[in-house]
Amino acid sequence: MEISTLVLLLVVAIVPSMIVSWLAVGWVRRAAERLGLMDKPGHRKVHTVPIPLGGGLGIWAGVVATFAAGTLAVFLLTQSETLASYLPQSITQHLSGMTSKIMEIWVIIGCGTVLVFLGLADDRKGIPWWFRLMVEFGVASFCVYFQGLQLTAFIDLPWLTGALSVIWIVALINSFNMLDNMDGLSSGVAAITTSMLAIMLLTSPNQANQPQLFVAVMMLILVGALLGFLFHNWPPAKIFMGDAGSYFIGFWIAVGTLLATYSGYQGGQPHTVIAPLVILAIPLYDMMSVIVIRLSEGRSPFEGDKRHFSHRLVDLGMTKKQAVLTIYLATAACSVGALLLPRVDLVGAGIILVSTLLILGLIRVLESVGRVDDKPSDK
Repeated sequence: MEISTLVLLLVVAIVPSMIVSWLAVGWVRRAAERLGLMDKPGHRKVHTVPIPLGGGLGIWAGVVATFAAGTLAVFLLTQSETLASYLPQSITQHLSGMTSKIMEIWVIIGCGTVLVFLGLADDRKGIPWWFRLMVEFGVASFCVYFQGLQLTAFIDLPWLTGALSVIWIVALINSFNMLDNMDGLSSGVAAITTSMLAIMLLTSPNQANQPQLFVAVMMLILVGALLGFLFHNWPPAKIFMGDAGSYFIGFWIAVGTLLATYSGYQGGQPHTVIAPLVILAIPLYDMMSVIVIRLSEGRSPFEGDKRHFSHRLVDLGMTKKQAVLTIYLATAACSVGALLLPRVDLVGAGIILVSTLLILGLIRVLESVGRVDDKPSDK
């Protein structure tokens, strides 16, 4: 793809969703109290004053509005050769393919919207964990068994592949929900991971030797919406995304990873299927480590606390902003290795996987070290 075409794609995908999200989040901030979307301080909260919730509505609005405009644009371009002639050939050649995907993307948006309303209800009134999981598994099952979104795991057991796909969607929904515990954390990590997924797809041709434009655009539109939200959520946050936002983000990323084919891993590079695990290593690590900690203490894995990755870094002596930036760097360090997967053989993929595990191991060792000022002095 030519540089000029790539720049055009980035602008068209990111800028509109960023502007819509920024405006929508600003409106929610002003209306939050009237809508009953205020997060009050409590024993599990790191803030000391009430903060508006519902920023996830802005993220959702940025994605939906941009896809609505894109749907209209694709329709007009396919109906008018004159309009299409103003676009680069590298984009117009994908118009027919995009047209065939329109219905699919709106079904996916509809499923994500169900999760947004689920999160809003939880933000306003609180919903039992079993009901949240039931809805999440229901939405994930619909996407897998009725929309045909499944992992390519090279397992000759369709029932197992389907089950793993459902679990993958639910796991990412909850991983980004759990990660949303400090200003700018979940949205920033999501922006990094979706950017890496988009870069990988745009720079890695698939079996037809064409970039996977559709999924890359999905990811870039979410990046724009996240950036618009981050204008309001950057420490000190003026609004939180709430469960509505984290559910939608996790779902959108999960669906994107199921739709992607990662540069032809049906044609000689099966090892690229580990790309989502490498890119999303940090959110998954946070979720799994918190679950293990809670179970080891005899508590429910759905019981909130301050034992997340970010909280553990603060316990080591970091400020909250330093903890967030550290997790950003860890996410980028894990993610960047995935960009090499389509360009290496199986041994190279193994090295990338080992490198990712070593980063997580280093994090675990650092977390286990107490604060320096808590240790007895040798003097």
